Amino acid sequence: MPAKRRRRLAPDRGGISPTWLNTYGDMVTLLLTFFIMLFAYSTLDAARFEALVLSLQGSLGVLDSGMTISDDPVVSGRESPFGEIYQRSLVADETTRSLFDALRALQERYDLYDVVAIESTERGIVIHFTDRVLFDTGRAEIKPEAREVLQAVAVELAKLPHHIRVEGHTDNVPIHNERFPSNWELSTARAVTVLRFLIQVGGLDPGRLSAVGYGEYRPIASNDTPEGRARNRRVDIVLLDHGLAAFEPVSATLD
Repeated sequence: MPAKRRRRLAPDRGGISPTWLNTYGDMVTLLLTFFIMLFAYSTLDAARFEALVLSLQGSLGVLDSGMTISDDPVVSGRESPFGEIYQRSLVADETTRSLFDALRALQERYDLYDVVAIESTERGIVIHFTDRVLFDTGRAEIKPEAREVLQAVAVELAKLPHHIRVEGHTDNVPIHNERFPSNWELSTARAVTVLRFLIQVGGLDPGRLSAVGYGEYRPIASNDTPEGRARNRRVDIVLLDHGLAAFEPVSATLD
């Protein structure tokens, strides 16, 4: 009888686990999940790995072949007025590779290393022209010797599907004459002149193009030095990223 009484008094836990075991089990499950993920990444197929590498290269601004628009930021003893823009590594996919190659050829053929640069930005591909390669001081007529260069660029632009924005910029030196009361008018006139050339000579679809003048208010260098002002006097041809182009105004459907 006493033995039976002792068995009834003993608590029957009936398979209930200690509290710490639940935490331990969760930790083991998380570790198992972690190692499964590591194994999955270790067996990533070649195509996905290449896509990952290209994506990282695009984010870092590097060509998949390691090339840049110039192997040396100083060419023929002259440093580019575009500074770090000129030296920056560039992204070129198969769609825009021919444009990069054409710009490199133009730089070599016409010795344009110190007046033309190309870079990849968050907005898209940007081709920079200093004003002196396209225009005389204070004027908005394209120089005769610049027409061949601009036409070669237009040929490449015509092959691409991007929306193209031509942007005019000046330094902060005021201008005031009968035609250009301020730098606003000068920068806008130059952008429109290049736009009209791309349409009339280059044969680009006008529906893909737009022009804007920023005057002196979008500098890329300090206006306190002649070198900085030379960088700021420019015309940019921007191949807008497709994501940004989607926000451009579209024509309404008219019945």
